[in-house]
Amino acid sequence: MPDSPISASPYEVLGVSPDASTHELRKAYRKMLRATHPDTGGNPVRFHAVQRAWEKVGTPEARANYDRGRSTQQQEHVWAPAAPRKRQDTRPTARSYGHPGGWSRERYLTLMREWVGRGVPLDDPYDPALVRTAPRDIRHLLANALAEEATARAVATLGIGYTVWHDVATDAGKLDQIVLGPTGLFAVQSEDWGAPVKTKRGEVIGEAVAGERPMHELALRTKSVSRAAKVKFTGQLLVVPDDASPEGVEVLGSSRGAVTALVQQSRLLQVLRDGLPGAHRIGGTDLFEVRTRLQSAIRFV
Repeated sequence: MPDSPISASPYEVLGVSPDASTHELRKAYRKMLRATHPDTGGNPVRFHAVQRAWEKVGTPEARANYDRGRSTQQQEHVWAPAAPRKRQDTRPTARSYGHPGGWSRERYLTLMREWVGRGVPLDDPYDPALVRTAPRDIRHLLANALAEEATARAVATLGIGYTVWHDVATDAGKLDQIVLGPTGLFAVQSEDWGAPVKTKRGEVIGEAVAGERPMHELALRTKSVSRAAKVKFTGQLLVVPDDASPEGVEVLGSSRGAVTALVQQSRLLQVLRDGLPGAHRIGGTDLFEVRTRLQSAIRFV
């Protein structure tokens, strides 16, 4: 199973078709190992991707499991919404409003049903074998829903001193999360393009980004909320999977007084707890006033 719905399949990584013979598959694997090995000038990220691809389809059993939409390590796919579970931890969590990932999942389900076709049974819209054949824009919606939900699970652990709004409607599109706490007010957008990204002149770029301007779009959405609620944001964070960015936290500049940064998923909590360099903090009665203004102004998608 791919690491995310939008990541390249093992066959794509190895450069062969899904119906390649065992001999062709093994030949492609050895060729890609030589081409990507760091000792011969190859890319370490691609080298590890080749190794992971071989683990998934390198043996007849693993390949059969993968082609059926299953993993040899985990027999149940995890792209469907998680069932509610009773919390074992009794510590207070962050105040939370809205439905994280809800809009993206609804949109995914709508487009998946349209793509499959009217009248065609769709028993499991999250079946990995089905998802892998869907157009990229549909898979991207599911990947982003999963990314938004991962961010939501993380920020919930910040504690009662923080307030989080999910799936916020703005004049410029959906804003995944707004997080308010002692270190400031943050606009958070979670993205998964299924491939590495880099930055240039304050913007996030990459082959998979395909002309999008994610930091610009985040700035427009943040500006919309800022005007409606009459609040000033501390930071604008674009959160990506850890293997998508070479740096844990990369500060890109500022937008309307808010520090902008590209952040790995595993580093998000540290940023929200410690703040960003040069960013202003919110405390005391100001924190209460900002929360009140946001509660009055925020609308959900």
